[in-house]
Amino acid sequence: QVQLVESGGGSVQPGGSLRLSCVASGSSFNMFSMGWYRQAPGKQRESVAITARDGSTNYADSVKGRFTISRDGAENTVYLQMNSLKSEDTAVYYCYAKDPRAPLIGGMDYWGKGTLVTVSS
Repeated sequence: QVQLVESGGGSVQPGGSLRLSCVASGSSFNMFSMGWYRQAPGKQRESVAITARDGSTNYADSVKGRFTISRDGAENTVYLQMNSLKSEDTAVYYCYAKDPRAPLIGGMDYWGKGTLVTVSS
């Protein structure tokens, strides 16, 4: 079965950096869209950064210029480089993958369990 495992979360001061990693297993992910969502306390889960097979990316306005999403050559690992972190970036970050090979149901979504990022002084 598909499994997504995040790592790299932690506590950092404002202006600092972290890199999140997500290792995917259980399938071939070369055709998957992958990315990151986050959920802050009392807030809805929101998209942070998504990348498709062709390398196109989509970032939330709040993180543009500060965060960078990338995938490894095997395309089973996705990263989120987070620079110039702000307190409002504090959230649980979730890895996401979408298998498009189920058109009748709009694809199949998979989620990691999340990793906590805390930005505070």
